[in-house]
Amino acid sequence: MENRLETGIDVLDRKLDGGLPPGCVVAYTADPASQSELLLYELTAARGTLYLSTERSDDVVRHAIEHSPSAVGSPTVRHVTSDDPLEEAARLIRALPDGANLIIDTMDVLERTDRDEYVSFLNDLKSQLLETDGIAVLHCLKGDSVSENRARTYHAADAVFDLRTEVAGTELENHLTIPKFRGGSQPTDAIKLELIEEVAIDTSRDIA
Repeated sequence: MENRLETGIDVLDRKLDGGLPPGCVVAYTADPASQSELLLYELTAARGTLYLSTERSDDVVRHAIEHSPSAVGSPTVRHVTSDDPLEEAARLIRALPDGANLIIDTMDVLERTDRDEYVSFLNDLKSQLLETDGIAVLHCLKGDSVSENRARTYHAADAVFDLRTEVAGTELENHLTIPKFRGGSQPTDAIKLELIEEVAIDTSRDIA
């Protein structure tokens, strides 16, 4: 499909008719104990990326990306550490070049801010992406203490990618579903992924 930006992950691009529309905001949800970061790292191979880390230091993130077994790029990594994380993140996002990826890992710190300020941040983020024709992936960890602003993240997002990790017999299985996708035809089936060496489709057996 024309006017799509490839994610660099073949199975996703096929399911999304070639990739994501420019300006798309994705909320990517996963369990903290999963290897969900592998998908984030692989996204950096597609194009220039600003990687904002709100919890791990920039050195830790760079080390993880450099030692990732999958193909990765050389993202600009910044650790958001100020007492006003929304303002610091917004300042860094305003410097995004045209056509770049933005990854925020994770959203928890930003979501635990004032509701109105957070909604304003999400609106400004969307405007910036539309201006630069970029893509944003917001890493949203699941858990018992999720902020009330998580619902606002889901509402603002153009797409929601939900990764679920389950034990099937003696094996771990990762299923990615896309319950929300404003950018075109929504995939209705779960995608079984292998999160080992790289993000790839698991064709060992069909998904029930």
